[in-house]
Amino acid sequence: MVTRSTPKIHSGGCLCGAVRYELSGPPKYAGYCCCEDCRKASGSGFIPFIGVLTSAMSLTGKTTSHTLALSDGREATRNFCPVCSSLVFGGFLSGDEVTVYAGTLDDASWFKPTIAIFTRDRPAWVILPPDLKCFDGLPGG
Repeated sequence: MVTRSTPKIHSGGCLCGAVRYELSGPPKYAGYCCCEDCRKASGSGFIPFIGVLTSAMSLTGKTTSHTLALSDGREATRNFCPVCSSLVFGGFLSGDEVTVYAGTLDDASWFKPTIAIFTRDRPAWVILPPDLKCFDGLPGG
């Protein structure tokens, strides 16, 4: 008899509960983004993020998105709840992957960061865990 394990489901959502998601499978990566855009969007020193395959995410509720043209030609799209304005995830559900904002997880212990990106923009008052692999910009960029 072959036993198959069911992937653990991780859930989360916005502050008011109007937007909810479930994630199945492991994250592709997890870390902190210290770029100026993420700092301004979050009102913090960084955004903690988890990269997941779009196919591993199910979403309930409607989100509103904001797309910002970046100075290097890329675009950053952030999706938020239109009721409470909580940032929930980055990217497009029509793409291959999205970045879920770790602060929206129901169980915050699932967030296990291994990288920090755009550390060149990190304010001095942001203290990162010492075991992270740090990148001045995007990895490989």
